[in-house]
This record gives sequence, C-alpha cells and structure tokens, in this order.
Amino acid sequence: MAMALQANTNAAILVPPPGSQAGAGTNDIRGIKPPVPVPDPWFWIWLAVATAIAAAAAFFAWRYWRKQQALKPAVPPIPAHVRAKQRLQGALALLHDPRLFCTLVADTIRVYLEERFRYHAPERTTEEFMIELQASHHMTPDQKESLAGFLQSCDLVKFARYEPAETELRALLDSALRLIDETQFEPLQISASATPPRPQEPAMTSS
Repeated sequence: MAMALQANTNAAILVPPPGSQAGAGTNDIRGIKPPVPVPDPWFWIWLAVATAIAAAAAFFAWRYWRKQQALKPAVPPIPAHVRAKQRLQGALALLHDPRLFCTLVADTIRVYLEERFRYHAPERTTEEFMIELQASHHMTPDQKESLAGFLQSCDLVKFARYEPAETELRALLDSALRLIDETQFEPLQISASATPPRPQEPAMTSS
C-alpha cells in the first residue's frame, strides 16, 4: 500500500501545450477582442441636417419650375376645322387609291362633325348617323342633304368596290371642304328687332 502511494506521488502531471486540440471544448481563457468603434453621434446629426437641406432645395427648385411654367403663354389648341382641312389636303396623296382616299375623307368629316357639334359620327353607320342628323338644328336642310350624298358616295367606293374617276374624287374633296367652310363658325342670329331702320326720306319743301 505504501509503495502504491509513493508511485502516485511521483507521477508527472502532463499539461498540453498551448494551441493543441487537447483543451478544445473547455472553458479556457480566450484572447482579448479588438476594440469596437463607437459611432460619433454628431455624424447622425449632420446627416439629418444635410438631408433636410437637400429636401428644401428640391422643394424650392420645384416651385421655381412651376412658376416659370405658369408664366409661359399657353399654346392655343388647333381648331377642329383647321385640323380637318389639313387632313383633307393630305388625302390628295391617295388619289391613286380611291378606297383609301374615300376612307380618309369620310373619316375626317365624321371626326370634324363630332368635335364641332358633338355628333356620334365615327362609331355609327351612315344610316344611323343620318337619322341622328335629321333631328339636329346645327345644319341646314341643304347641308344635311349634301352630307348624306357625300357619305353615300364614299360608302359606294369603300364597300361596293366602285371605281370613280379622279374628277369624282376631287369633287368629293371639294364637297367636304365646302361643308367645313359653311359650318366652322356659329351662324349669326339676327332678330327682327335688330334690323336697321330705314333711312328717312328728306322732307319736301315748297317753293
């Protein structure tokens, strides 16, 4: 028994060298971590100030731009009769193709009448449009009759494969231009009371 105790006393205690895997997983003392940088509180203050200045500059720039746009003179819209005449003049380039020519001329008149008198012309057939036109007071009976003949002539070319001569096509164009000239302005309403008085005859003096 005494010999066993002496053997244990003389036994050497082995300590693993630093960095070995023997102490892995144990609660050994770890190395010192580097210092963590603390953000400067003034950084956030200056960032908020810079953001506010940029937002204010953008707001005043936008107001200045709006003011300059308001000072610019407004461009008046092109009247309906001017745009219609421009399209009709452009239709002259299609005289070689009667179907395309009549389609463009008829559509131009339909759009013009819709913009001028609020007719529902573009989306209706000729028969439906003429029924609506008969109840309107914006055009005279002669103008309605001329318009009906114009649209029917265009329909013959568009749907019945009628091949008109160039003189007929130019006559259709003249008819469309004449209709625009007659309806582009409001008619004058002259009442009977507004008629100028007749000049008085000079009094006869006896000699």
